[in-house]
Amino acid sequence: MIKKRYGADDNFEIILNPDNGDIQIMHIREVVEDYDLEDPVTQIEESDALQIDEDYEVGDEVAESIAVDDFGRRAVQTALQTFRQKIRDIEKENIHRDYSELIGEIVVGEIYQTRRREVLVIHNKVELILPKSEQIYKDRYRKGDMIRAVVKEVVRDAGTSPQVVISRTAPVFIERLFELEVPEIYDGIVEIKKVVREPGDRAKVAVISHDDRVDPVGACVGVKGSRIHAVVRELGNENIDVIPWTPDPVEFIKRSLAPAKPIAVELHDELDPPRARVTVPAEEVSMAIGRGGQNIRLASKLTGYELDVYRDIREDEEDVDIEEFADAIPAEIIRRLKNIGCDSAKAVLELSADELARRTELPKETAEKIIVLMEAEFAEEGEEIELPSGRTLVIGEDEIGAPASDGEAADTSETSAEAPASDAAAEPEAAPEAAPEPEADETHADA
Repeated sequence: MIKKRYGADDNFEIILNPDNGDIQIMHIREVVEDYDLEDPVTQIEESDALQIDEDYEVGDEVAESIAVDDFGRRAVQTALQTFRQKIRDIEKENIHRDYSELIGEIVVGEIYQTRRREVLVIHNKVELILPKSEQIYKDRYRKGDMIRAVVKEVVRDAGTSPQVVISRTAPVFIERLFELEVPEIYDGIVEIKKVVREPGDRAKVAVISHDDRVDPVGACVGVKGSRIHAVVRELGNENIDVIPWTPDPVEFIKRSLAPAKPIAVELHDELDPPRARVTVPAEEVSMAIGRGGQNIRLASKLTGYELDVYRDIREDEEDVDIEEFADAIPAEIIRRLKNIGCDSAKAVLELSADELARRTELPKETAEKIIVLMEAEFAEEGEEIELPSGRTLVIGEDEIGAPASDGEAADTSETSAEAPASDAAAEPEAAPEAAPEPEADETHADA
């Protein structure tokens, strides 16, 4: 507006009163002698300056106020829109700068809207977004509730307002909560080396003390668990295992599998990713693996090793070596089972079908068939074994039956439905504990 009227805007200042919205435009010019005027935009003659104020002399600067109405209504409206856009751009830039500096820090805000895929939170008049993927599944959010979360990232696309994404599932959220509750961590005496978690269920925190007089685990737990309980409550009763960190990988793996107590650990650093064979007492295998493989998954993430748990088999214990199933299971699948520590039938049965499929990278259907085969090995005569298809096949004393493919499972089940169970089991004589050759081929194809 000014540049269009005067050709330049260098000698103009705009004063804004943010309280009432008043705008004042000041035109600043230098006083020159009469008849020496070269640029009327930047200079003013002495005689004209004395009409404004009698004290002006040559070389002084004269500040003259210009009425906004003199520019015309259209020019003022254009300037107003430009001015508002500039203010919005500055506000966006400030939000992006301020919250980029807060990444990894805890913020406390008020929930003002809950949606199916996100929760909107107000913090210092700025809208924060808590996506579904960053929410603890146990949490329930209501409008007006206060919430604590950590700033995860600030996303800004061209021409749009910055989006501040917060998280309650990030591992750094646990670190910041411990800093609030444990003065030794805040002061740097105790250091959190690593945090792994399955949000809402369980987490493992490795800590180390830089002062021999301070127990890192005791400092985090507090008297009667007062410190850690505050963190657990904030996380929706998420179980937290605090583990003393050590540079010795063998000892660290043993500690990470707590509450199980491994007997021996054998490292294989030459593999990619590195693996570790962990031997635990037979009665502690399920404890080491955890519910749904939760404990061993977290321990693997914490240590950086893919852990394979092996049972410590007693000499008088009844078990079957996995190699005994070579006529029913392809060699590649047996190799994969051995790689994850399943060197016997009972070791396989310690895992769920989902966990077995994940760790061996086999289809879930194949994992289910392997488990059925292991269960059939220990089935007593007349005991029914549930098949993956939901039907059952009677296992005789001298025979092991397990489908090698979905098609064969359907055919066998139909035979069982049409004929008595004893007739269905009475197939032509086959070698004991051996599956038909086509089954082995199709199992290999599934794998």
